[in-house]
Amino acid sequence: MFGAGYMSRGITTQIVRYTPGLRLAVICNRTVDKAIGCYTAVGVDRADIREVTTAAALDQAIRDGKYAVTNDPAVAASAGLIDITLEATGHVGYGALATTLSIQHGKPMVSMNAELDATCGPILKAMADEAGVILSGADGDQPVVQINLWRYVKQLGLRPLLCGNIKGLQDRYRTPETQAAFAKQWGQTPEMVTSFADGTKISFEQAITANATGMTIAQRGMIGHEFKGHVDQMVDMYDIDQMRSLGGIVEYVVGGLPSPGVYVFAEAQDDIQKVYLNYGKLGPGPVYSFYTGWHLTALEVHNSLARVALLKDVPIEPLGPPVVEVIAMAKRPLKAGETIDGIGGFMTYGVCETAAIQQQDRLLPMGLAEGCRLKRDIAKDEAVSWDDVIPPANDLPHQLRAKQDARFGVSRTLARTTEKTS
Repeated sequence: MFGAGYMSRGITTQIVRYTPGLRLAVICNRTVDKAIGCYTAVGVDRADIREVTTAAALDQAIRDGKYAVTNDPAVAASAGLIDITLEATGHVGYGALATTLSIQHGKPMVSMNAELDATCGPILKAMADEAGVILSGADGDQPVVQINLWRYVKQLGLRPLLCGNIKGLQDRYRTPETQAAFAKQWGQTPEMVTSFADGTKISFEQAITANATGMTIAQRGMIGHEFKGHVDQMVDMYDIDQMRSLGGIVEYVVGGLPSPGVYVFAEAQDDIQKVYLNYGKLGPGPVYSFYTGWHLTALEVHNSLARVALLKDVPIEPLGPPVVEVIAMAKRPLKAGETIDGIGGFMTYGVCETAAIQQQDRLLPMGLAEGCRLKRDIAKDEAVSWDDVIPPANDLPHQLRAKQDARFGVSRTLARTTEKTS
């Protein structure tokens, strides 16, 4: 497992204590003491944990029945006895390194790194395919919870029209200062919590869902209704003709129930289905509501590891070229010469846009904004473009994204043609 933060601590608990047949052989983290702490917090004796600096030493620790820690991603990815890797850092740069190393060494990977997956997922998936390994997102995160429900609805023979995400709060202008107390309460970083609050995280999640289903968005940033009732009551709140014409949309609701779940809206394909849906108490249609009332993050990830390692079953992956991107918007007035901080910071927030418009207008992907130096002033709530910045040199995510853009581009037919709705 790459990472030893909030999610990693929960994953360690689930695997070490409650998942027979799955062994967390090594935790790789920049700070080895935090990796050790993940193990000792769940009762692993310190004497049974080895710090390793080579793949051979890691393999030996596995043979000896010991747990291992390292600060070198190449060690974790290249060891012969490692069957599968898990990316749980949420950092685009580190995640890109861990993912490419895993692919290069023939290791399948399950990723909880929505930030990386929404930015460079199609090219990483192509690289994994060429290497003959699986790269997938994880059960427990909203994209896979949505995809599992989307598959169920399709299995019923219905036509999905919308994949939705339920969240409790959205304020584009939250910062690490406003979120510091909440972050401390839950043992998370202020930046991660800020990315939840300012809408960036949900944008990454819904972009991943769009790219795995072929769905798109109704408008920049999605519609994002604020609604305090149950999602069953929302079936008439979206334009069914628009959803049909776009081939389905990804969306979210603020304040809806059941929280923090997901929902899929679908339509029947014939009158007989309508009869049985009504008989099953889903109503007369034409839009029917399906939902899962929770996503349990760290408590569910081990299911994906088993699905991939044992069954070669892929929970989620992009279909091909990106359909939806996450672009960087100015959280405050930005000044020429400033260097953009990271996701969940003080300077930018991310919103969904079609891949066609992102490419056509040369808009800066949110996952690549960190470290870019501004060439001109940017107004609050203005989209940042590639022409506005000087990107960092020799940066792996930027290199991967260049390969992705060169390989795929996007179809002009994916451009949003509808007018922005309120």
